[in-house]
Parts: sequence; structure tokens; C-alpha cells
Amino acid sequence: MKLIWGTVILGVVIIGVVLYITRGGVADTKNNVSIIDGKQVIQIMAKGGYSPRSSVAKAGMPTVLKIKTSGTFDCSSALVIPSLSYRANLPMSGETLIDVPTQPAGSTLQGVCAMGMYSFSVQFN
Repeated sequence: MKLIWGTVILGVVIIGVVLYITRGGVADTKNNVSIIDGKQVIQIMAKGGYSPRSSVAKAGMPTVLKIKTSGTFDCSSALVIPSLSYRANLPMSGETLIDVPTQPAGSTLQGVCAMGMYSFSVQFN
């Protein structure tokens, strides 16, 4: 009986760690911002939500959001960025480049799926 409970507890812990990593815990700490030819490029994956869910970028720089899809069939393919008046259905697979006007320090850009289930944010410092 102790072996069964130990296995169940271990299984729950493993599932919790996997969910933490894939839903915004450790996955949010990766570096997805780069500077290419004087423009800041922020790469976000759209599939089953957005990854990473939060990013930090430099303020006062021309910026491009690079949204990548790969067999994306869920609602994260219907992207809305209210402050840019952006609304589009992303391709099932590929890259979509979105020009972002220079943002002031302290501002935050929010993206959300059309259903409001998934979101991401970019904080400009």
C-alpha cells in the first residue's frame, strides 16, 4: 500500500513540474529578445498558448514581434494586440512579423488570443 501511495505522489509531483515549466514558470526565463540590424526582435511561439508568457525588452527601440506557429490549430492562432489595433489569424505554421512602434520605458504590450484564454506581455524598460 505504501508503494502505491508513493508512486501516486511521485506522479503528481512530476505532472506539477511539467505544468509549471510549460505554462509560464521556468519557460518564461528564456531569452527570446535579440537585436538584429538595429531592431529589437521578440520571438514568441503560439501553440497551446504563448511562450514565453512574459518578456522584457528595451524601451525606445524599433521593435518587431516574431510570432512563430507550428501546426497551431487552437485559439492562440487568432491573435489580438489591442494597443496596436492588431487582429489577425496566424498561419498554421510559419512566422508572422509585427512592427511595434517605439515604446516608452515602463510601458507593457499585451497580446491575447481572440477567446481571451491565452495571453502574453512584453514589458519595456
